Amino acid sequence: MTCVFLRFKKIFLICLFGCLAHFSLSDLRAADESPFAEDESVYVFDMMDEIGPATWRTTMQSINRAVQMKARLIIIHMNTYGGLVDAADSIRTKILNCPIPVYVFVDNNAISAGALIAVACDKIYMREGASIGAATVVNQTGEAMPDKYQSFMRSMMRATAMAHGKDTIINGKDTVYRWRRDPNIAQAMVDPTIVVKGLVDSTKLLTMTVEEAISVCYCEGKATSIEDILAANDLSDAPVTRHVLTPLEKVIHFLINPYLHSLLIMLIIGGIYFEFQTPGIGFPLAVSVIAALLYFAPLFLEGIANHWELALFIVGLLLIGLEIFALPGFGVAGISGIILMVLGISLAMVDNIVFEWDWIYGLAALFKSVCLVVVSAAAALGLSIWAGRYFFENTALSRVMLQAVQKSSDGYISFDDWSYLVGVTGTARSVLRPAGKVEIDGKLFDAMSETGFINAGDAVKIIRFETGQLYVVRTNG
Repeated sequence: MTCVFLRFKKIFLICLFGCLAHFSLSDLRAADESPFAEDESVYVFDMMDEIGPATWRTTMQSINRAVQMKARLIIIHMNTYGGLVDAADSIRTKILNCPIPVYVFVDNNAISAGALIAVACDKIYMREGASIGAATVVNQTGEAMPDKYQSFMRSMMRATAMAHGKDTIINGKDTVYRWRRDPNIAQAMVDPTIVVKGLVDSTKLLTMTVEEAISVCYCEGKATSIEDILAANDLSDAPVTRHVLTPLEKVIHFLINPYLHSLLIMLIIGGIYFEFQTPGIGFPLAVSVIAALLYFAPLFLEGIANHWELALFIVGLLLIGLEIFALPGFGVAGISGIILMVLGISLAMVDNIVFEWDWIYGLAALFKSVCLVVVSAAAALGLSIWAGRYFFENTALSRVMLQAVQKSSDGYISFDDWSYLVGVTGTARSVLRPAGKVEIDGKLFDAMSETGFINAGDAVKIIRFETGQLYVVRTNG
């Protein structure tokens, strides 16, 4: 049966690597077939989902490719209710540092983190009925975070608005400089105590309609499609290149889904558990290794996980293996291995960017990931124990497992009973240091010296028999 498992494991691995190779080749072909029309094209990519690692990856790839193509303009097609602050910060920084103008088409919503990204763009166009604003930092339950987090978001919104510089207005003999995008308005999207005359009082958070955004120069105009934006900027004849996710990118975006992390962690822990319950190396270990690869590889590619976090997991796994296969009992090595494995998996889920601006927020994110790992591991162990029993009780599934029981009544014993030899004398046939061979009545037996070494040829006496082992001492006779 072990051979069947090994053969199935090889087939599974070949199929997996074959699929990854196919996706990689598809990715390369998609890149080669892109219309690289230099200096004329407009590059368009979508931002329609929750802001997170996948969105950051798409933005980074799109801007890099547009720069490589020497595109004339980048347009973001946006409709989002927000997401992770760290991912949004990375995206807005990428946009602000982009050498190509970046416009955004708000197709209904640019809320929370989406508002931050929209404000970073050079021009904003909005569909009739669209909204932009409400950028307060909230937790997973929708409650506002403490003021230190809001202060960070306010400063980031203010700095993003000010990054677009000032307009020069000549009023008679006086020259007036006015921010192109009022930083006070950007702050009002975060802080409900900020008053913006004509838009919001001191009790409400600012969320603007398209008309309100146009009136305060936060929106260049209305649009119903990308084509309307091109027409408004005399680019109707410009070729448009749209970012299309390749099969490999879709797989990566799927694998970095937080909900899938729980399932992969359960497969890692469950595979290790089942491997320890069966002799040799078989299918459960293969499942655990593949789940670990699918868990760490996308996080590593996204820049969320680092080398040392992966090293923690591997060292922890090695310590657990050392404890089980080499050391007696379960002690320091095993406990240390479990702790390192949990830390490695947990830290890999936390983007290191959050620790750069707030350790408390980073520790809170780490605590959540540790809880997720612990709960997933507990669920995996519970399901593994239940599944193990189900295999034995189910008639059809029990055929793939060894069911025979080696009973002592049938002659299956772990050792012979030599207790009747206690008190008998014999001769050492090898040096006992402390284990060796003794001869009694012409037969050889394994024996252990009770105290000190015994030389070959010395007379010995059996003093006790314990756990299948004869213990002897040197005698004078």
